[in-house]
Amino acid sequence: MNMSKCEIKGINVDEETRCDHYHTEKDIIAIKFKCCDTYYPCHKCHDEVADHKPVLWGREEWNEKAVLCGKCRSELSILQYMNCQSSCPNCHASFNPGCSNHYHLYFEG
Repeated sequence: MNMSKCEIKGINVDEETRCDHYHTEKDIIAIKFKCCDTYYPCHKCHDEVADHKPVLWGREEWNEKAVLCGKCRSELSILQYMNCQSSCPNCHASFNPGCSNHYHLYFEG
């Protein structure tokens, strides 16, 4: 299990990766944006903070660690995240199942 101490950029990010845009109890992931190798809680934070347009992770890159659990700080591969059924495979914290509606904003598919 890889416990990351990486910085998470965004708008009013809390200790579990919630931001101004998404801040329910289950909004506890951050996604590493391929374009800048930086974690953000959401696409809206990236749009507001970064000085460039996002680049999607290609299907061939889904084994890359690009999702951070805000509860235990484990880094998950994109494929692990997509297959985790909205629960961290390491600490079992619940993720927001609605995030799957936004995969197209981060991952090619």
